[in-house]
Amino acid sequence: MIEIDGASLTLAQTDAVANGEKVALSPSARGRIVRAREFVEEIVARNEVVYGINTGFGALSEVSIPANELRELQLNLVRSHACGVGEPLPETTVRAMMLHRANVLAKGFSGCRPVVIETLIAMLNGGVHPVIPSRGSVGASGDLAPLAHLALVTIGEGEAIHRGERMPGGEALRRAGVKPLQLEAKEGLALLNGTQAMTAVGGLALLNAVRLAEAADVIGAMTLEALRGTPVAFDEKIHAARPHSGQQASARRLRELIEDSEIRESHRDRAADPRVQDAYALRCMPQVHGAVRDALAHAFGIVEIEINSATDNPLVFIAEREVLSGGNFHGEPVSLALDYAAIAVADLGTIAERRVERLVNPTLSGLPAFLSPHPGTNSGMMIAQVTAAALIAENNVLAHPASVFTLPTSANKEDHVSMGMTAALKFAQVVNNVETILAIELLCAAQGLEFLKPLKPGLKLQEVYQRARRSVPALERDAPLAPYIEALKPVVRELAGIA
Repeated sequence: MIEIDGASLTLAQTDAVANGEKVALSPSARGRIVRAREFVEEIVARNEVVYGINTGFGALSEVSIPANELRELQLNLVRSHACGVGEPLPETTVRAMMLHRANVLAKGFSGCRPVVIETLIAMLNGGVHPVIPSRGSVGASGDLAPLAHLALVTIGEGEAIHRGERMPGGEALRRAGVKPLQLEAKEGLALLNGTQAMTAVGGLALLNAVRLAEAADVIGAMTLEALRGTPVAFDEKIHAARPHSGQQASARRLRELIEDSEIRESHRDRAADPRVQDAYALRCMPQVHGAVRDALAHAFGIVEIEINSATDNPLVFIAEREVLSGGNFHGEPVSLALDYAAIAVADLGTIAERRVERLVNPTLSGLPAFLSPHPGTNSGMMIAQVTAAALIAENNVLAHPASVFTLPTSANKEDHVSMGMTAALKFAQVVNNVETILAIELLCAAQGLEFLKPLKPGLKLQEVYQRARRSVPALERDAPLAPYIEALKPVVRELAGIA
């Protein structure tokens, strides 16, 4: 059970809830939520004009709304903003999004009733997952369209998935025993204003990206062994002289992975192997992989701050008895961080593809052409490298930052937008592509080791080799490689735990 209090949620906990963990509201948060709601109700009772409580929204903020129309105002807000398009977000992402929204509301700055948060939690625990189209947010007043589709289901409208079946939102709530909300003043806005779509998509992709950075060290070390490279470039003294934390961590892991390697011992003799240094794709793994680690750590920190931040508007400050209108919904911090992360992970794929090229190219590898025991009649792994190159080309496009582009919306009221959801979606695709590239490298590196037998790599890499071989056989004759690549992707995800 994950307890949310608005201040301490982590991406690791997000991953757990995305994959089915139950959620509860921390008792420590309830008092803050109630006090903020009481202040909102005082404002309504006094007929005091405050943006978001009894006014229109965005470019309509100058329009005052009478008290007898406040419920209709919130209902119309949710319905009108449910304007998303495109394929729906995965259920894991939707669960992360619901969790992040509930956690932000639990901070007590939003002015909603506890029942709003409790309804989101009940939906999570009851397996009610709104159908949320992936496109439609510019990340300015938050992720308005995606969050509106989420909010629609809380009031018994829209569509949801329950136990694998798509159905009307109201029916999903009924089957899960969750009572639909009747929105009161400010509560529709509290559900819609925020960055929780981009943090859900981006946060889960970040967790996967961190695992890929770990896996890249392992797979890169296997490639080094298959190519009979030297681990001298990973010497601790070299990396102490340039002490970036990610670089040092990668170098340390690479040293550990090569320990006790028979392959390494077989080519220590300079007379037998006159090479003094390897190509950059091997020699500079700590510098490149390490820089990726550091970039991801930066993005990770930004997103963990964001998922514990008040990101709607206006915000209710009980101690000062103020309701202040600002711009915490603007997704720029997340958008910039995810753009940076996409560039970093794209480069992780680039260096992996270069290692694949060295493995399959006989003029660079010293191995049979395209890693086939019978080159010529057989093409071996020639096209595996071509597929990796195609994914690199796609990543080069996706790595272009979304955050540098803006297009004014809402009658120019929202005249600078973050495009944070775009940054998140394309980052997630980069991560998926690089996972495939690393699976291709693992396929080729394991095949490369076949030609060095009976020599064995380091003990930890022997374990990796055995994991790979449990999923795919050594290639004796040409066969479709697509199923092998797909079979190795789950292995890639597991490799973060090695060393």
